[in-house]
Amino acid sequence: MSVFTAVLYKGFPKSSPPAVAVPVAPSASAVLEDVLVAATQAGDRTAFESIYSTYYDRIYRYVLVRIGHSTEAEDIAADVFLRALEAIASYNSRGVPFAAWLFRIAHNLVVDHLRRRSRRPTSVLDESLPLLDEAPDDRVVAGLAVIDVLEVMPKITDAQRQVLALRFGAGLSVAETAAVMKKKDGAVKALQHSAIGALRRHLAKRGHEVPGQAHVEPGSA
Repeated sequence: MSVFTAVLYKGFPKSSPPAVAVPVAPSASAVLEDVLVAATQAGDRTAFESIYSTYYDRIYRYVLVRIGHSTEAEDIAADVFLRALEAIASYNSRGVPFAAWLFRIAHNLVVDHLRRRSRRPTSVLDESLPLLDEAPDDRVVAGLAVIDVLEVMPKITDAQRQVLALRFGAGLSVAETAAVMKKKDGAVKALQHSAIGALRRHLAKRGHEVPGQAHVEPGSA
């Protein structure tokens, strides 16, 4: 938790109020999430620790799928929480879930990073895509190597790349992905369907057995 400790003590004044332990489930309810955000805004260190613990893995996986480099993904994920802590005082849901707000910060940092890098990495991670337990159960994506996903990224649209990273990297639901991307649920499902189709074609061209050969309806969650 060294990164978190650095984030925590950089963002809070020494005179912050006593921390109140708030237990958090892996999938925090919207109500509990609002409580944690409000407590963080009031200076509760433990509340932000709960937010960090809940979202760090998802943020990291999202960034990893987008940029394909584990060390850089760790740095960007840490920066996401620094930025979030600096800006959380001004956060007001106004119908936008906290997760969507947090992933937009991640998206903006990824875009900035890719612009600075200006080219794709020459080496990528050849390991299984680290899906969350709650990630959508799609046989096309489950068990793919990161290299398979990254190799197809230049062949699809930016919106399709975003959907793959949010749905299968971060494990977000269709509704959560739609909130991050500011799109309708149906548009997210259509983008997911076309992106998975591109993955199938890519694997088939490489002579790989294509998982999930059966037709996947674009409306499936």
